[in-house]
Amino acid sequence: MVFQLEEIVPWGRSSADYHAMFNLTDADLAGVILDCAGGPASFNAEMTEQGHHIISCDPIYYYSPAQLEQRIEAVYPIIVQGMEQARDQFNWQPGETPTSLGDRRLLAMQTFLEDLIPGKAARRYQVAELPTLPFADQQFSLAISSHLLFTYSEQLSLAFHQAALVELARVAAEVRIFPIVENFTGERSRHFDTVYDSLTTQGYHLHLCPVSYHFQKGGNEMLIIQPPT
Repeated sequence: MVFQLEEIVPWGRSSADYHAMFNLTDADLAGVILDCAGGPASFNAEMTEQGHHIISCDPIYYYSPAQLEQRIEAVYPIIVQGMEQARDQFNWQPGETPTSLGDRRLLAMQTFLEDLIPGKAARRYQVAELPTLPFADQQFSLAISSHLLFTYSEQLSLAFHQAALVELARVAAEVRIFPIVENFTGERSRHFDTVYDSLTTQGYHLHLCPVSYHFQKGGNEMLIIQPPT
């Protein structure tokens, strides 16, 4: 089911953000990467320009650049105001403000919007959503997903998390999820321990890894999952 446009809260991150969130290396980028729930990030556009092979999937790719740009313009001031009100929950760089951070996010989203039409024609952006993906088993060397699983633990059930992670491990040799804390709390997801124990019991290989990206307080770890051997 495609989300209604008014339900979308677009907030795009850059390639530099992705490298920091997922500890991406040259070896990682040599493979085929799935960015699941990629949203309006510029990662695909930037990496494609450098010759890497990225496929992004998200239900928002159903909409046109003009529709998404209109939605970005509508929610941008709301997001910036929300960060201002909750700024003590984030780690700010010297001199950084919600507005300056928002400007960087806008730049990433504009890069995405310019890339969306050619990217959809090349099948680099595909309309798809968890917990069921239209990809073959082990199609990707790496699947990455940020700010969806665990972030929205209040809205997404334990069963959804378990099914989504198993599905990502079906389509990729390795899965990286960032962060593992809930939205605006800095607390580890209420689902994390149960998911970790359940997947480990099923034979999946899981471990936590620190990352250099640490904007949300408490949110500087990613979960790495590899399917059973």
